[in-house]
Amino acid sequence: MLEPIVHGVLLAFGLILPLGAQNVFVFNQGATLKPFIRTVPVVLVASLCDTLLISLAVLGVSVVVLTFAWLKLGIFIIGFLFLLYMGWSIWNSDPSSTDNNHRQMTIKQQILFAMSVSLLNPHAILDTIGVIGTSSLNYEGPQKLAFSLACIFVSWLWFLGLAVAGYVIGRIDTQGTWLRRLNKVSGIIIWGVGLYIGIQVMTSFEVNKLVSILILFIIIFAFIGHMIFLNAKANGKKMEKDIHLP
Repeated sequence: MLEPIVHGVLLAFGLILPLGAQNVFVFNQGATLKPFIRTVPVVLVASLCDTLLISLAVLGVSVVVLTFAWLKLGIFIIGFLFLLYMGWSIWNSDPSSTDNNHRQMTIKQQILFAMSVSLLNPHAILDTIGVIGTSSLNYEGPQKLAFSLACIFVSWLWFLGLAVAGYVIGRIDTQGTWLRRLNKVSGIIIWGVGLYIGIQVMTSFEVNKLVSILILFIIIFAFIGHMIFLNAKANGKKMEKDIHLP
């Protein structure tokens, strides 16, 4: 019984350790939300989503679902668009802002974002199906259950640890200097993941990889430019309103 547990723990840590949209989001929320209890919905939702994906992978349901090419392509496209928006949201957030409490996500937004980065993340889905689902075929009965629970336990422990680490960094960095830099790096990482997913979408339409990269760079820069314009416009209106206040 020890072998499937050790296998599940090592495998889950190997898959969850690399920086991705899900990890970045949980860490970022831990760093910016005060008090720490406000981070709990993010940790719970991310962990529950991973539990769902692992369970479906072990049961073999997810393999059957992703045999539909149109469904797989749809997940990739939605994931690409969502990562563009999420990358901008994190890049543009200012932890040292005086009205930061007003900019923090509501519980509903936290849940929706956490579900999105977990369930609309093609990398997480394919890793869970291709690696955990395939590895679970080596076990049956109680051993398969032990393997699955070990993977799930690592997921819960990891997300809680990420949120705590983010909270500690947030407490140390009272001026928001390091968090601001972290937000920039996090935004770039998320855009990088989105770019990779976008390339996979384009190549599925048999578009040359180099052409795909060029097109996606244009889309990303156009999106960023548009968001900067909207942000500047909103700030301009706010300044104009403040000037006219008695």
